[in-house]
Amino acid sequence: MLPVVVLVGRPNVGKSTLFNRLTGTRDALVADMPGVTRDRQYGYGRLGPVPYVVVDTGGLVEQPSGIEQPMRLQTERAIEEADLLVFIADARSGLTPQDHFVARELRRSGKPVFLAVNKAEGLDPSTAAADFHSLGLGDPLPIAAAHGEGCRELMSRVLEGYDAEALAAASAPDDGRIRIAVIGRPNVGKSTLVNRLIGEERVIASDLPGTTRDSIFVPFARDGREFTLIDTAGVRRRGKVEDEIEKASVAKTLQAIDTAHVVVFVVDAHEGIGEQDANVLGLALQRGRALIIAVNKWDGIPMEQREEIRRLLALKLDFVPYAPQHFISARHGTGVGELVAATIKAYDAAMTEIPTPKLTKTLERAMVQHQPPLVRGRRIKLRYAHQGGRNPPRIIVHGNQTVHVPEAYTRYLANVFRREFDLFASPVAVEYRTDSNPYARSKGRPKRLTASEKRSVAKGKARGRRKPG
Repeated sequence: MLPVVVLVGRPNVGKSTLFNRLTGTRDALVADMPGVTRDRQYGYGRLGPVPYVVVDTGGLVEQPSGIEQPMRLQTERAIEEADLLVFIADARSGLTPQDHFVARELRRSGKPVFLAVNKAEGLDPSTAAADFHSLGLGDPLPIAAAHGEGCRELMSRVLEGYDAEALAAASAPDDGRIRIAVIGRPNVGKSTLVNRLIGEERVIASDLPGTTRDSIFVPFARDGREFTLIDTAGVRRRGKVEDEIEKASVAKTLQAIDTAHVVVFVVDAHEGIGEQDANVLGLALQRGRALIIAVNKWDGIPMEQREEIRRLLALKLDFVPYAPQHFISARHGTGVGELVAATIKAYDAAMTEIPTPKLTKTLERAMVQHQPPLVRGRRIKLRYAHQGGRNPPRIIVHGNQTVHVPEAYTRYLANVFRREFDLFASPVAVEYRTDSNPYARSKGRPKRLTASEKRSVAKGKARGRRKPG
């Protein structure tokens, strides 16, 4: 499973800024005032030698009052679920008594702690870190999260013991099974669906939210294919969760998503899509997993209400238009067989291999129908495409001025590739490479002149040899 890295420190030292830097997002609110982050924020770390789950926290305060009390509780729970802790201090404020308190709390956890001294831009590194050696947490590393300075070096140090290939093999074993992560809010019927799929009471199903505490891996075979189902604990709105074990399951859900080939997102038809549902879907989208929406408890919906529910679902899920919706009853088995068939189709699409000539021809047809835009009077030219990866299908497009390709055109190409190659339920990642100019002058070699340029040079030399009147 992916390592869980938790960012800890007193309030207003730049934890959320570092979280956004590591995840490449703006998911965490950032403001020049303490207490902006109150709940834990989860994301996938992109900056570093290996992938990981990163958790932003509100901060540790020795004598909390008011809103600081739930903030401290949230941070303590994050420390419990962590594999690695990054202690963030403020170089401009210097060492404070609160920093000493945080250091004591982190040492008490018994987990590896790495000290980062933030806001060190423009400061001498040795001077910025000097006072923090007294915390006894090893060599402090000066960073500037707002500018990205030192952040890559920090994560290289934090994740030094993890091997990318070994981590990938452990989290995604090539055993030929289709790995399906069943995710969603608690009490929407995930465990009931798992039991229906495997045909036995393998996992606990209860009307009490939070029955599932950890990710459970369940192998089974159906329709001639072998599967591994990953039943995850429900991701509830954090403000409504009191159970400490259920709190700790959010990181497990992110790890399960990363492990899966296909994510089945279960929704309660009676409740519809809420804000937290959208957040959970965003986690699956970050990893580029094939996605299927299972609208459960459909049998209890009156016929006159079903069309309105379909309309609302389409409206709230417009940011994942490629995700098919299956209306099921996990308790009675209605629609579950079709869901399995869709899962197999989604897996086959996510793992498909597309020949380069077919990709390039599809790219050419797409440009004929809709040309790339002009940049400073010059047309963006896309020359050829090849596949760069699977799960999700990754298409590498080569050309010139590719850095200027707008997001809308990238979405257009992704939709063309998905439609042309039937990449069912799967996002398509389109990346660009700018080709070098084959006519550019090589270093150390004179430029080759055209015939007209040679004539111009010769005329210039001739005029220079003429004697004045």
